Amino acid sequence: MKNFDYIASRLRAMQAIVASMVVFMAFSVSVSAQNGDDGRTQIMIETTMGNIKVVLYDETPLHSNNFKSLVNRGFYDGVLFHRVINKFMIQAGDSTSRSASPGELLGDATEPYTIPAEIRYPEILHKRGALCMAREGDNVNPQRVSSAYQFYIVYGTRFDDNMLDRVQARLDATTGGSVVLSPEVRDVYKRIGGTPHLDGQYTVFGEVVEGIDIVRNIQWIDTDANDRPLTDVRIIKAYEVTR
Repeated sequence: MKNFDYIASRLRAMQAIVASMVVFMAFSVSVSAQNGDDGRTQIMIETTMGNIKVVLYDETPLHSNNFKSLVNRGFYDGVLFHRVINKFMIQAGDSTSRSASPGELLGDATEPYTIPAEIRYPEILHKRGALCMAREGDNVNPQRVSSAYQFYIVYGTRFDDNMLDRVQARLDATTGGSVVLSPEVRDVYKRIGGTPHLDGQYTVFGEVVEGIDIVRNIQWIDTDANDRPLTDVRIIKAYEVTR
């Protein structure tokens, strides 16, 4: 009986050690994810109003690899944030915007290819800071394929339950009821904010990890009737961050 008691006590001690290790590992993974140090590709976007750092999702490889390739080619260097809407988003990627005249309409440049949709709702949302690809509307693009070049970063707003109820009604109409704002999703939009009316319809392929205040400041600036900033906001350089 004595030997049995000794063995049992040793087993309990080992179980306690394993349990503590599991808690520590879970905490470490959580902290790493929050700091963006989880192996995902990081991109720095230097703008004339400050720097924005984003990470690219592994769950959307077509979009993430396309964006990374464009960044590494220097495609985004010098382009404007040509479309900015307060409490909504900031958009860039029109290659003709580098040399655009003041007030010139932008956003309709021809692109050589599209990217198949990689919509991962509800795991990936249009929360504040979401990095997403623009696209043509459903009337000409029912497959919801993405632009080759143009991207937007969500700022949006915070929602209450009444606002989310109205968004759900809008989603029911635009998605045939296929996009449902679950309690968990609603909590994100109440705490963090974003643009839930776009969920399930556009590909989100990354998120801002530093510089959301810069996104906020850009979406505040004055614009013309076509949502182009009256004062140019330019991407100076975009590049992959080495660790």
